[in-house]
Amino acid sequence: MADKASEKRYSLDDLIAVMARLRDPENGCPWDVKQDFATIAPYTIEEAYEVADAIARDDMDALKDELGDLLLQVVYHAQMASEESRFDFADVADAITRKMIRRHPHVFADASLRDEFVSSNLWERIKAEEKARRGAAGGMLSARLDDVALALPALTRAVKLQKRAAEVGFDWPSLKPVLDKVDEEIAELKEAIGARDDAARVREEFGDLLFVMANVARHLKIDPEAALRDANTKFVRRLRGIEEALAKEGRTCEEATLEEMDRLWDEAKEAERKA
Repeated sequence: MADKASEKRYSLDDLIAVMARLRDPENGCPWDVKQDFATIAPYTIEEAYEVADAIARDDMDALKDELGDLLLQVVYHAQMASEESRFDFADVADAITRKMIRRHPHVFADASLRDEFVSSNLWERIKAEEKARRGAAGGMLSARLDDVALALPALTRAVKLQKRAAEVGFDWPSLKPVLDKVDEEIAELKEAIGARDDAARVREEFGDLLFVMANVARHLKIDPEAALRDANTKFVRRLRGIEEALAKEGRTCEEATLEEMDRLWDEAKEAERKA
């Protein structure tokens, strides 16, 4: 007979109570008690990436677990804020619910706005109005840029910064001049590398190249982080294919020449294209 405790389905309220217990100064977990917003933030970012990874792998069991881990992060931050009498989880839930209703007037207020929402920039206009009401520095570009979180992955932040600049007209009119800029940045990077004795300049030019590649992604409506994750996955998959092919010959990568591995790489690439 199954244990009754194992049959219980815990709720969000249970999770909030568990976190409060873990943070109890006298009877809680010593590790949890000593944490603060800054020490937990890296875990929050990590859990968000693990959610994305489970989605990329189409692993629904893993996604369920990773979403739970991410939810725990929200509960954790809300508990710490509650201890300082700033806000609690209910305030978080209330704020995001109000925001979603406010930003979807075509669903919750006026259905006639549906076409405008899809065809225009209604979402961004609503966000801008919210910032103005909060006292943000009007429509100033500097305020728009300051609002892009520093903690975002660099490629994602580059796209968001470029998008904010584009909102006030500071943008290339089409993809072609952006691609021309890519060629220009590659040439400048090669020049910096040729100088050989200026590591700081090489780093700067490399950063400029990445920034313009993020702009290419924006113009193509591609998420550069997702594209790079896919490229990473492809690299791992093909390298494993090389290892497996060599293993059939009783060898390892260390025992193969670069030319042999290049050949196996090309074979794996061709096989993927034909699949």
